[in-house]
Amino acid sequence: MRVYLNIAKHLEEDVRRYFQAGDYLPSESVLAKRFNVNRHTVRRAIDELVFNGMIERQQGRGNMVVSQPFEYPLHAGAHFTDNLLEQGSLPTSRVIERGLTRANDKVAALFGVLPESSIIKLTTLRKIDGVPASVIDHYLSDVNWWPAVKHFEVGSLHHYLRDKLDVQLTRRSTRLRAVMPTKTDCRLLQLPSKTPVMAFKTTNALKGTDRIVEFLSSHTRSDLVEIVLEH
Repeated sequence: MRVYLNIAKHLEEDVRRYFQAGDYLPSESVLAKRFNVNRHTVRRAIDELVFNGMIERQQGRGNMVVSQPFEYPLHAGAHFTDNLLEQGSLPTSRVIERGLTRANDKVAALFGVLPESSIIKLTTLRKIDGVPASVIDHYLSDVNWWPAVKHFEVGSLHHYLRDKLDVQLTRRSTRLRAVMPTKTDCRLLQLPSKTPVMAFKTTNALKGTDRIVEFLSSHTRSDLVEIVLEH
């Protein structure tokens, strides 16, 4: 391995273990002494971290560590809570609105029910380590779940459905595009109006069947979460 790549590997490990966003790396001269190389070699190593989005060069100030997005693998068994716990983060989710509503034509078609049929709607706010990450509208097809679902407050909705109703869901489809945030997004996600969000449209089915029972429409901060597509 080239010397500068080996140094870049050590610096990346240091950044992940010891630095927070906004911190600055030691000066290039200090790092050159540490690794017993010239400053040009250190600069090439830092270039690798800049390319990977871990470091930002600040003119006249040094090399600043930038915040890293949380990875969200996207596959049939992906779960927001479990994924982030595995990364050592603290995800939370709480209900901010709930009730029964009428299915529009699109949702009714997904659920295989008549338009204007009664369905459940929940809106949740998800946070990662206390930082707002997503606003999600959940639509559930079976109103027989309402006596239990109306008491859901915090945590994973899918875990709640499994524990309270013995209902297990699996992802069937996900659509993703970038949109500008709404005023509600900006308020709940503490986001500038010019920062785009990722808009997800997701369908979930009863495990082991083709029956769609949940439709989600969510807006997620693009600066906080990185989608990982697994092939």
